[in-house]
Amino acid sequence: MSQELIQPPQNGAPVEKLIHLALPVRLTHMNSDSRGGSELACTYDIHPRGARLLSFRNVAVGDLITVERGRTKSVCRVVWTGDPNSALRGQFTVECVEATRTPWEDELRQMEEQYLPVAADTNRKAFGGNRSRRGENRRRGPRFQVTGEADLAEIGGRSHVEGRLEQLSEHGCLVSAADLLTPGTGLRMVLNLYDVSLALKGDVKYAAGNGSMGVEFREIRHGDRPLLDYVLNQLKKPRSHAKDFADLEVITDSLAAVAG
Repeated sequence: MSQELIQPPQNGAPVEKLIHLALPVRLTHMNSDSRGGSELACTYDIHPRGARLLSFRNVAVGDLITVERGRTKSVCRVVWTGDPNSALRGQFTVECVEATRTPWEDELRQMEEQYLPVAADTNRKAFGGNRSRRGENRRRGPRFQVTGEADLAEIGGRSHVEGRLEQLSEHGCLVSAADLLTPGTGLRMVLNLYDVSLALKGDVKYAAGNGSMGVEFREIRHGDRPLLDYVLNQLKKPRSHAKDFADLEVITDSLAAVAG
């Protein structure tokens, strides 16, 4: 199974509707308009238009699969598959192709996504210029130049910004956008880059005159920490060993107030 750089269907979905939840489902694989074998599987994420699933059966992008739970069934298309040589092995994302009730609609109405601290040792001052006695900016980890999308929504407010993800580290990111949010604004965000989507909460730490803003992560969606670790581990590899992340650059120069 080859790695496909196709965005999961979470793109554009409301952040609060991305739920990490394991639900038992029955999958029927459709091959050349004929029904293939059925299997029991479970969801990893659910959202209004589809789900991320965990299964031992190989699937490919473009496959049609019927997903059943109880008396509800939906025909879905596979839009992403996890790297079989990574922690994402066996995961794939489907998007419903029919405008019908999804098998997890009740759970979406009843549940609110859970978030966990990004790191137990998070230092609130580190994002905005935690410096050593010699005046050097001490970073907790490398920052990487990346290309992706960022969907930012103000917590408890109406502001919503769609921007471009420019840099990423374990504890923060740099986003460019036409409309910048005020420093101190609390955010729910979805970051879409390469083969995964990450849902986090954080705060805007600064807004620059060049149309960019630095965001510090506070919490990450339950179940997404392995995805963030996967992305960061891929970014740390030499370019020759990271084919799916070919156009990346580690940022080593000093940039005031950007997360480390």
